[in-house]
Amino acid sequence: MHNQHTASDTVGEQVRQHRTRLKMSREQLVAECERLGATGLTYAALVSIESGRRKPDGSRRREVTVDELFALGLALAVPPLLLVNPLGSEQAVPTVPARDPRDSYTVWRWWTGEETPTLGGPLEGRYFAESQPIGEGGPKWSAAWASAAYPASMYPEFERRREAVHRAYLRTESGYGKRRGGKQDHAAAETDYLHRLEELARHIDDMVRAGLTIPTLRNHLIEDMKGLDMLDHPDSVTAEEDD
Repeated sequence: MHNQHTASDTVGEQVRQHRTRLKMSREQLVAECERLGATGLTYAALVSIESGRRKPDGSRRREVTVDELFALGLALAVPPLLLVNPLGSEQAVPTVPARDPRDSYTVWRWWTGEETPTLGGPLEGRYFAESQPIGEGGPKWSAAWASAAYPASMYPEFERRREAVHRAYLRTESGYGKRRGGKQDHAAAETDYLHRLEELARHIDDMVRAGLTIPTLRNHLIEDMKGLDMLDHPDSVTAEEDD
């Protein structure tokens, strides 16, 4: 079933709501967009985007481009993804014209690569991932998605492990173990640090094998990983500039 309510309609509604929330006139929003270099977002364009004016065939007169979505988000101090997928404020949001709207959190996870889209169905009330191959002899759609979405899971996990290592390192440096339980607890803090450092090193190796760029690290972490020969590719890591 064709869904006449499009993602551009959602963006237009959210732009109007956030502009009103900020007590911002259309002229002010246009000026801010121009300051950001989005000169195509004129007053007339903004009116068309917010109002969702239709052509005789029911389609929008003015769609919102990806470049404009980014500029509007920055101009309104709103994460751009929240303009197209207002998490928590809408029960259902558009997906693609040939598919039904879905709950906003599910679609959010599609956008971020956390979940494989379930565009098939509904069948007995359930949606499912489509399994058709891409092209002739190509991979299944779901497998191709999982491969492309891999970086979306790797970078958040890198941040989690980097933060865990940093906290463990601070415990060893602060004398936490010495104050609470003497040498035994301090040794436990050191062991925990090394364990978490090795976990981070393994994750970095996985990212390198996937061809991903490694974010910068504190120099002492790099030195420890290299000194303990934890990295398969030591040259893949670089230190933070201010470290």
